[in-house]
Amino acid sequence: MSGKVTEVEQHGIAPIPPAEQTSRPRDLFRLAFGGANTFATIILGTLPIAYGLSFWAALAATVVGVVLGALVLSPMALFGPVTRTNNAVSSGAHFGVVGRCVGSFLSLLTAITFFAISVWVSGDAVAGAAQRLFGIDGGPVLRAVAYGVIAIAVLVVCIYGYRFMLLVNRVAVTLGTLIMLVGIFAYGGSFDPSFTGSGDFALGTFWPTWILAVLTVMANPISFGAFLGDWSRYIPATHSRRSLLAAPFLAQLATLLPFGFGIATATLVADPADYVTGLTAISPLWYAIPLIAVALIGGLSTGTTALYGTGLDFSSIFPRLSRVRATLLIGTLSVLFIFVGNFVLDMASSINAFATLIVLCTSPWMVIMMIGYVQRRGYYDPADLQVFNEGRTGGRYWFHRGVNWRAMAAWIPATGLGLLCANTPMITGPLAGIAGGVDISLVVTLCTAAVAYPVLVKVFPEPREVFGPSPAVAAEAVAAEA
Repeated sequence: MSGKVTEVEQHGIAPIPPAEQTSRPRDLFRLAFGGANTFATIILGTLPIAYGLSFWAALAATVVGVVLGALVLSPMALFGPVTRTNNAVSSGAHFGVVGRCVGSFLSLLTAITFFAISVWVSGDAVAGAAQRLFGIDGGPVLRAVAYGVIAIAVLVVCIYGYRFMLLVNRVAVTLGTLIMLVGIFAYGGSFDPSFTGSGDFALGTFWPTWILAVLTVMANPISFGAFLGDWSRYIPATHSRRSLLAAPFLAQLATLLPFGFGIATATLVADPADYVTGLTAISPLWYAIPLIAVALIGGLSTGTTALYGTGLDFSSIFPRLSRVRATLLIGTLSVLFIFVGNFVLDMASSINAFATLIVLCTSPWMVIMMIGYVQRRGYYDPADLQVFNEGRTGGRYWFHRGVNWRAMAAWIPATGLGLLCANTPMITGPLAGIAGGVDISLVVTLCTAAVAYPVLVKVFPEPREVFGPSPAVAAEAVAAEA
């Protein structure tokens, strides 16, 4: 692949040629941090305050959510350098080459959510700043135009592909960080860390609401799970696992900056539930232009991070669609969701519901893949992972009609039990009160997957060939079969 950012990327989900794996873990850091160092993360940072928490309680929930989410996320960077493809296709080693469509569904869910957040908040920020600067009250028309412009810009970057994304994220990391730090001077004089919150907790009492805030924050790092392979596939497998694990972990820790910006400024606006409008209203005029820059560049960064991988993946499920056509299709559907969600439905509530689904559906999928990686000792056959994408059958990951029922039998109940125990404003399961109102859905879904999959593999051993040529692993599989 050419190094020119202005050339449209030709690679789909076929294995990246080793000669073109020229990226490094620090590039993975830039993409993961750049994709989160944006207004979308700032918005998620405001939600604990909107839930009624105090500044310090919101900050504690955010730190816990970021760290836990980063720990779950980091191992997902290990697949791409070995399989040289994205994580959804890589999951075929554990879910089967047909069953890997679960990963494609999860990437679609995440892409729609975060593409919508990025365009929504960026468009509202631009419209609000324009009103402050020029006194223009364009109402829904101005917002609609802003949404359309940002959405088209995101689509253009995604169509050009990986190199263009890397350039955008390099700019986003530096510029976004500087502008948020300048925000200290814009809002520092009004900020009061003793802010006690509204006291009107979203779930009635403190601890259930605090747990809700942790889960909301965790949606941000976990949302990258399906996408890390989109970028790590360009990193040679010769890099150490430690550096591959460190890159996304440190990137998520760095997101405490935009999260902190959101928490601090949410304490200043009159209505945290209408944060973007409130922020532009209290911003000094001299900060309005930098605010537009954060909105635009951040919208591009988050939007491309979400949309690129989904277009890449769906081009493999529907062979008639090239990467570019699949990106245009998913992007168009996402834009429709943005307009319907903002002008017809309650966008904030819709995003809260999607964030819950992302956490509860994606985290057990990630756990199963991580356990599988350990069991296989990092061995994968890139050619056999492409069987379904190439219209063939068979191979070491075919299992039963292309599906590894063991992984499915762990993921489905793990996700189902998590949803049954969920206790959020939009999604409340019949078992929501099982722990006194505290949302234990994430604990339930993670533990179910972590226990069920190894047990199923132990009782019903997977085919010996999936373990590769390692004599030790093959011997263990043979012994289990006997």
